[in-house]
Formats: sequence, structure tokens, C-alpha cells
Amino acid sequence: MPDNDPVTDARLDPVRHVLVLPDRDTAEEVAEGLADRFGIAEEPHLIRDALAGEDDAEDAQWLVVVEDPAKALDPAALDAYAAEYEGWLEAE
Repeated sequence: MPDNDPVTDARLDPVRHVLVLPDRDTAEEVAEGLADRFGIAEEPHLIRDALAGEDDAEDAQWLVVVEDPAKALDPAALDAYAAEYEGWLEAE
């Protein structure tokens, strides 16, 4: 009996980009600007990410999660965009 290899299809492997920003206001501004700058139709998700060991509610990073099923977004361009707001693109 031949070995069965897993079926992989790049179309079934969704891409998600995570931009890390210093605060909520900045994350909201970045999320709003994504449509204009990159033509993103789907609204990104905003997620509060508390820093490990920090008790202060102000000590949190904010994540902007962008779904990219068509794999059309350039990660370097997203990283440069986040850097304009003192953020970065999280590497997988």
C-alpha cells in the first residue's frame, strides 16, 4: 500500500497578518487607514494584548489582525505602514 501524503492546497491555507501597535487609538487609526492604503474590504479585527507581567491596564499592545485569503498584501509594505505608527508586522 503506498504512503499517503497530506493534501496541501495553498488556496486552503489562509493568510493572516498581525500588526502590533502601541495603543488603542493608534490601532484604530491604522485599521481605518488600511482600506485606503491597501484596498482592504474586510474590516480588520482589533485585539488588546496585555504585556506579560504587567498589572496596569495601560500597559498593553494592540493588535490589528488582517485576513488576506487572496495573499495579495505585501508583508514588507504592511510592516513599513505599521512602522509609521511605531508598530511592526508580527512575524509568524
